[in-house]
Amino acid sequence: MSDRLKNKVALITGGAGGFGSATAKLFKHNGCTVYITDINTKKGEEIAEEIGVSFLEHDVTDTERWQEVIDHVKSEGHGLNILVNNAGIGHVSNVEATTLEDWNTIHKVDLDSVFYGCKYALPVLRDSGNGSIINVSSISGIVAGHNFAAYNSAKAAVRHLSKSVALHCARTTDLVRCNSIHPVFANTELMKSFFSSDPSGELLKKLEKQVPIRRLAEVEDIANAILFLASDESKMITGTELLIDGGLSAQ
Repeated sequence: MSDRLKNKVALITGGAGGFGSATAKLFKHNGCTVYITDINTKKGEEIAEEIGVSFLEHDVTDTERWQEVIDHVKSEGHGLNILVNNAGIGHVSNVEATTLEDWNTIHKVDLDSVFYGCKYALPVLRDSGNGSIINVSSISGIVAGHNFAAYNSAKAAVRHLSKSVALHCARTTDLVRCNSIHPVFANTELMKSFFSSDPSGELLKKLEKQVPIRRLAEVEDIANAILFLASDESKMITGTELLIDGGLSAQ
């Protein structure tokens, strides 16, 4: 047990798996009071019980539910110091093949939800003081791909939205910081499901070849970066992006 987040309260969306659950576990280990949210109630409750944190059912595209979640955390009297906008979905399709429905869904989940989180959490973060918002984007928000039209667009917008939020917070002197993180391909449940249809391992090898250090990220790699940005160790870091990409964007 460490005390890097002692006396802090965190809200993590998409906490039922992947980066979200790994971050919740690490935050808990570092002395933080943690709330995880997810649209998958069954899995979210299981993870919350396993880690020893609180769970709230949450559709991140629902503005009313966002306000209810924030009000619930506030009502428990702990305040709120950290918001991790982690919930998101992927989509593989080029610009011509992407339907309007797909385009709208990706932007609602991957971009609009980040706007809602920042908007509705900021008053509580401000009142609590010394807050940090970490928006989980993707390396796809930095490096484009021919078949990621909607996903590239949404994740790139998260990067710039984070900068705008950071500058707003600095201008209003409310002691809240905002940064985005940009992970490369990672060993998540979703990625492993892709590999299950490729027994030869060729897909994994192809992905690894795109990363200079020749391996995918682990969820702990992402959680450690989020922990740093959530802690007071990063108190002078705001309005920037942290690339966790094994050198991919340096090429």
